[in-house]
Amino acid sequence: MTDSFEIVEFPSQGVMLRGRLYRPSTTGSVPAVIMAHGTSATITMTTDRYAEVFQAAGLAVLLYDHRNFGASGGEPRQEINPWIQARGYRDAMTFLESVPGIDREAIAIWGDSYSASEAIVVGAADGHPAAVIAQVPAIGRELPPSDPDDSLFAGLCDTLRDGSVDGGADDITGPLPVVSADQLGTPSLLRQIQAYRWFIEYGGRHGTGWENRVTRVVPPTPAPFHAGIAAPHLLCPVLMMIAPEDEMPGSVPEVARAAFDSVPGPKELVEVDGGHFGLLHHPSDLFDRASTAQSDFLVRKLLRQ
Repeated sequence: MTDSFEIVEFPSQGVMLRGRLYRPSTTGSVPAVIMAHGTSATITMTTDRYAEVFQAAGLAVLLYDHRNFGASGGEPRQEINPWIQARGYRDAMTFLESVPGIDREAIAIWGDSYSASEAIVVGAADGHPAAVIAQVPAIGRELPPSDPDDSLFAGLCDTLRDGSVDGGADDITGPLPVVSADQLGTPSLLRQIQAYRWFIEYGGRHGTGWENRVTRVVPPTPAPFHAGIAAPHLLCPVLMMIAPEDEMPGSVPEVARAAFDSVPGPKELVEVDGGHFGLLHHPSDLFDRASTAQSDFLVRKLLRQ
């Protein structure tokens, strides 16, 4: 236990996911937010700063490392599988619903970049989250395939629940560096200079537990893992933050905006400066603006007056 959080762990698909549980100073049953970072990042690479803002606003926060990363268990180490990470969000919700002092009807999920697309999928397919925050979501390079009869969404839900998500050799990218300064000699998963600067110069500083290597697995499934398929079924309140100048090829603003436009439930859109990584620098004006907007949204949607 520290002054602001306690270390917690919970089971997920045969391993233990680990992180922090922040509690507000208020008493009684409180709303909560489940948070996980984006591609390869760990909990102390800025998400902890967002958690502190939400805690100060009267919310509990469960912040954890994805399976195979940071303090969490799982093998192979440094492997990303979006289906596995989405299931981690669901297991985090099951755990948090069992924690005394948490309002089980007021639990939101939060994601950044790749995790933001996972939060959208879970919010739509699971039905339990009370709200979703998708921060610069990496929904993809292209719009989702057409789904006029909702068969793709049904397939997505089935796979998320208990479908096979094992990938073969042809479905694996890596292992390779997350970022690299030499794309000709040592190509990396994320190739933009902005990604290199954030991970190397700021995010991956000493003590974060971040490692500059990653493998990504996208297994063949009846429906592709695409948040654009799920977004038309997202009924809870949604706050999406899009960077119009987002430089990451997997985070095309037009694709994210199309997903936002398709959301039928209550929704709010905030455009942010600074590209994909601008609001991941703390302290900064961008962080203050983003965290304040998100905190205000959560208080309005979750706190019961």
